[in-house]
Amino acid sequence: MNWMMTAFQGGLDSLAAYLAAHVLLCLVPAFFIAGALSALVPQQSIIRFLGPDAPKWTSYSAAAGAGSLLAVCSCTIQPLFAGIYKKGAGLGPAITFLFFAPAANILALAYTGVALGAEFAIARILLALSFGIGIGMIMAIIFRETDVARVADARTFAEGGGIPGKTLLFVGALVALLISGTLKLDFLKAVLFSAELPWRGASAIQQTLDRWVPVNESIGAEGLSLQGALLIVLLAGIGIFAWRGLGKVDEGFNRFTPIALGLTLLTLMFAALGFTVGNAGVTLVVTGRTVAVTLFCLALVPLARRFDDWDVQQWLWETWRFVKMIFPLLVVGVFAVGVIRVFIQPEWIRAIAGENTLLANLAGVVFGVFMYFPTLVEVPIAKMFLSLGMHPGPLIAYLMADPELSLQSILITAAIIGKLRAWTYVGLVALFSTISGLAYGAWVNGMSPWMLAGFVGSFIALIIGSLQWVESCRQGKSRRA
Repeated sequence: MNWMMTAFQGGLDSLAAYLAAHVLLCLVPAFFIAGALSALVPQQSIIRFLGPDAPKWTSYSAAAGAGSLLAVCSCTIQPLFAGIYKKGAGLGPAITFLFFAPAANILALAYTGVALGAEFAIARILLALSFGIGIGMIMAIIFRETDVARVADARTFAEGGGIPGKTLLFVGALVALLISGTLKLDFLKAVLFSAELPWRGASAIQQTLDRWVPVNESIGAEGLSLQGALLIVLLAGIGIFAWRGLGKVDEGFNRFTPIALGLTLLTLMFAALGFTVGNAGVTLVVTGRTVAVTLFCLALVPLARRFDDWDVQQWLWETWRFVKMIFPLLVVGVFAVGVIRVFIQPEWIRAIAGENTLLANLAGVVFGVFMYFPTLVEVPIAKMFLSLGMHPGPLIAYLMADPELSLQSILITAAIIGKLRAWTYVGLVALFSTISGLAYGAWVNGMSPWMLAGFVGSFIALIIGSLQWVESCRQGKSRRA
């Protein structure tokens, strides 16, 4: 019975910490961006640049380029992935975008270079770029027939080709809100001024939260702050009013709509505010991030008014549709990860990942799946394991898999593109991450460049041969039909 309670507590701790620390400034703007892409961006423009008939140089470069600008985790990228996929993007470019954004965005690469060294950063960008595009192309080939049929249906109902300027400006403001809330830059962290508010019970509440949701850095448990608890309350309030305010907005604005939107803006601004608990009360700190998030939140109001009521209603309804599709799976996945994480000891991974073996690299991949960390947190965790004796090969395998695969992101991806495509993607990421670790580890161990090239070349030849076999089987079925 004790282990069941421990596991349940681990799930609650994981969920509470995630909702308080990572949902608001990352996932909430991402949902609104996905809704805008779905409702306001002409379908033909997405098909033109990211569709299966678009030149591969254009579509895959655009997917990787867009992903490199977003410092998001495997969960935050899901609404954006769903948005472009629903709009008619080809499966291959959409998968490249899904892979590349968490693994090799500019911030993740810079942080990797600072914390682990330039060699790790260079290896990460080269492997993520080649394998991200490669996995996308493989997925496009395997599921080409169904993907072409899907986009053909989308093209039938597509109207127009250009993106209106007001839409670009509005989506740009939403993207700026997402970036300003997530980037860890000096001017965003700079303290502008602070104010102390008396609250005698704040310290006692924080101590209670520390007992209920303790911090444990070794397994990624981040604890729950008083500000985080207040944010969860606000998030629950948003959900209550959005159920009708956004869920019924396609029938027209109602009295719950402005309340839900107002609470959302207030919650984002509060999340960007520094909040420290002391013995005498709380200290509120206004930083560059606070100002940036507040300005972008307020700017959205006049920008939204440039659209017709119907367009705004469709944007809000599409946003809520993505929330209903993705958020429950996210909650289930984060809770399940917290439960599983209780039983996985980091010492086990370190014990079997001290050498560059197949088992060690697989362990790095599995660790990345079940020991989920938010974006950028995987870098200090990787640094910790490197200092404890983890081989650089399995470490690269972990750095490739952790931003891409988590239990909750797998569930969400399956809901978006189907179970078969999702598990094929998971298998390819696991395979390529393992191969990446083995190849980089062999290079670190001093393997001859010629032998390493032969090893990698044989792997690529195997992939190409398998794809040709799939294509020949498909053509044979077409001729028999």
